[in-house]
Amino acid sequence: MRYSNLFLPTVKEVPSDAEIASHQLMIRAGMIRKLTSGIYSYLPLGLKTVRKVEQIVREEMNRAGAQEVFLPMVQPAELWQESGRWVFYGKELLRFRDRHDREYCLGPTHEEVITDLVRNEIKTYRQLPRNLYQIQTKFRDEIRPRFGVMRCREFSMKDAYSFDADHAGADLSYSKMFEAYQRIFTRCGLMFRPVEADTGSIGGSSSHEFMVMAESGEDGIVYCGRCAYAANLEKAEIHKPEAGTADDADQLLREEVHTPDVRTIEEVCAFLHVMPVNVVKTLIFSADGKPVAVLVRGNEDVNEIKVRNYLGCDELELAGDDMILAATGSPRGFAGAVGIKTRIVADYSLIGMKNMVMGANREDYHVKNVNFDRDFKVSEFADLRVVRDGDACPRCRGDLTFARGIEVGHVFKLGTRYSKALKAVYLDKNGKEQVMIMGCYGIGVTRTVAAAIEQYHDDDGIIWPVPMAPFQVIITPVNISEDTLCKAAEELYQELTAQGLEVLLDDRDERAGVKFKDADLIGIPYRVTIGPKKLAEGKVEVKNRRSGEVLSVDLTGTADYLATAVKTELDRLGKLA
Repeated sequence: MRYSNLFLPTVKEVPSDAEIASHQLMIRAGMIRKLTSGIYSYLPLGLKTVRKVEQIVREEMNRAGAQEVFLPMVQPAELWQESGRWVFYGKELLRFRDRHDREYCLGPTHEEVITDLVRNEIKTYRQLPRNLYQIQTKFRDEIRPRFGVMRCREFSMKDAYSFDADHAGADLSYSKMFEAYQRIFTRCGLMFRPVEADTGSIGGSSSHEFMVMAESGEDGIVYCGRCAYAANLEKAEIHKPEAGTADDADQLLREEVHTPDVRTIEEVCAFLHVMPVNVVKTLIFSADGKPVAVLVRGNEDVNEIKVRNYLGCDELELAGDDMILAATGSPRGFAGAVGIKTRIVADYSLIGMKNMVMGANREDYHVKNVNFDRDFKVSEFADLRVVRDGDACPRCRGDLTFARGIEVGHVFKLGTRYSKALKAVYLDKNGKEQVMIMGCYGIGVTRTVAAAIEQYHDDDGIIWPVPMAPFQVIITPVNISEDTLCKAAEELYQELTAQGLEVLLDDRDERAGVKFKDADLIGIPYRVTIGPKKLAEGKVEVKNRRSGEVLSVDLTGTADYLATAVKTELDRLGKLA
């Protein structure tokens, strides 16, 4: 490709509405342009990179035994109503009616559609297992699209769905996809980590997210340096402490204290001269419309996802003032466990606590020296808080490390979540009807492109890993008015192209400094500079964009040198995968 023919409108200035590096650089490098909120057009350079990722995804999905299909983006409401997600999915589901007043949605995901297809076509165990995948446009009506294509409304995604006769087969399908994902992201040249994760709106029994490591990542993760444990902060477990020996003699008399206008943990601690670790927060939640009291230490934060999963409810939110008043008899800010008749669940951190401070269920009052069993009873203890620094690995008790990551892939063990609801059944060897066991496996293709930029960039621009680069080599003659430079550039361009490399020839009538800046901005792995002095010696300069290393290479050997360098890197990543 010749630069003069390439539709590549680069931008010098950082866009004012672009907050993170990938958003800034994808616009500046002429990869994308915003159409409207959360919706972007992909220009040639951006689309080439997306296609690179898609190709790697296809190769590894096919290698794992999955077969490609292409499903409709427009989906009928009946399927979503059948699965129970028409209402549950929420406002991210863009609903609309056609001219016949029939309800539809734009697909944010395709569990319902694929299950409908399979239930109509697969009738017997002889047709199982099956794994079908697609690369398709998705639409989720994000309440606040941000960060460019990282969190937008319309995006490209690979989603795959496995169907098995039993759980053993489903576990095998899950394992194959897990391994395929590791190969995909390794071949892309990314630093990533699979972590245990919550299943969210997709549902299922368990899942793993694939996180590209980046300080700008939205997601917090923890991992253990001693064992293989890693998890999203939403999912990260707390090791259950051993129960201490109860000694009633240590229990002090319960005492109510007038605490006017004291509501927060900080205010309580300052007023009563106690530490947060001695205070218990009583949070009243509405779990599917019913009140539940959740207790945690004052120095801990409740993990609402853990609470929701533990309670097994579909909807969980902090209770409103009316529910709090009905459950505790007091306004917000003074809730406690003493005397309330609602279900009480307590975090593991409360095990062994004595002489606690908590709300008195009376406005402007708190109570000191509250103790289990004597003053109130807990229905059950559970892991309900957010992991924090100093917590030990729940598997081996090793030290946990905190990091940031960008989710680019997610694999789910769905079980019968959709197959049961949509009656996706088959006949087993005995002619008995059985429900298929499903798995679901997604990769954000366009998100992976943005994540790569977040991981690999500098002040000058993007630094593409070789497998994802839109071009592998850019040839830059410093002055196109000099025939000898242009001739050398053209011959090298033809040589490299003949060797199968993707090459961009910068044939623009621009100053050398402008060309160098643009080459760094768009992040091509190797830049060949052809200047009069070096060329007179029969040499060119080859710059490695990642390392910054500049080598003087014989012109006659440049094509072989670059072909070898590119092939070596691709082979290295392929072997790692």
